[in-house]
Amino acid sequence: MVQASAPPHPGIAELHPQGLPRPGRTLVMGVVNVTPDSFSDGGLSFAPEAAVAHGLALLEQGADIVDVGGESTRPGAARPTLEEELRRVLPVVRELAAAGAVVSVDTMRAEVAARALDAGARLINDVSGGLADPAMLPTMARADAPYVLMHWRGHATGMQANAVYGDVVTEVVDELRLRIEAALQAGIRPGCLILDPGLGFAKEAEHNWQLLGRLGEIRALGHPVLVGASRKSFLGRLLADPATGQPRPAQQRDAATTAVSALAAAQGAWCLRVHDVTSTLDAVRVTARWRAETPA
Repeated sequence: MVQASAPPHPGIAELHPQGLPRPGRTLVMGVVNVTPDSFSDGGLSFAPEAAVAHGLALLEQGADIVDVGGESTRPGAARPTLEEELRRVLPVVRELAAAGAVVSVDTMRAEVAARALDAGARLINDVSGGLADPAMLPTMARADAPYVLMHWRGHATGMQANAVYGDVVTEVVDELRLRIEAALQAGIRPGCLILDPGLGFAKEAEHNWQLLGRLGEIRALGHPVLVGASRKSFLGRLLADPATGQPRPAQQRDAATTAVSALAAAQGAWCLRVHDVTSTLDAVRVTARWRAETPA
């Protein structure tokens, strides 16, 4: 089988959504989970005050974008109501935007997206790629704001049953291409679209590794690529205790995340969504400097 070839690493002025930071390197997006059951922090930022404080700390550490989410998407997680998601997210968005943060909102609901943009968010990060809410794509077309379109095969309660692939990279590319076409038909400008291969979403560990190893085939679709590997279970399994076989706990996976971040940045990832901003920022700065001295 012939694999799609990746284009050369784009210059910083290319493939970059309007209105977002342009620091001359891969961007770093810090995660603020306003949920009681986050896999990575157990709900430490669930209260709005704690979420705002965490977002401000990420901003101080150098995050280019702060991603606020009010719905847990870990495997098996139940959905909050629309009203509950709005209650969790909107106060945090307003406070962080007022403090000067570039705020992204992680939501699958069009109403949450629209109201978050009105509250000061500048980017919508939709893990369903517009499939969970038929109003999402038209809403984003009207908003004319940057939009992350992720590969998705169903809600968290049952998504892992859909982790069946022949060639995961080819199938993810084909399914993302269909979502790009749907977004463009809905009126979203090509320059607003950002792609995410959806690591961990209806993917087993080997699928995640294959997608990372062939990230260039996602980039070949012609849009910026966001990678969200931070603290995910496939890293915990790789680093399992050799004596017990127990996966490494989520909060002890940051060094591995940093390694993935550097490698993804070297493959031309536009942005990395992470919990530990400081180490990732170091990694992408080193990668940018390294690439500057690498012959074309």
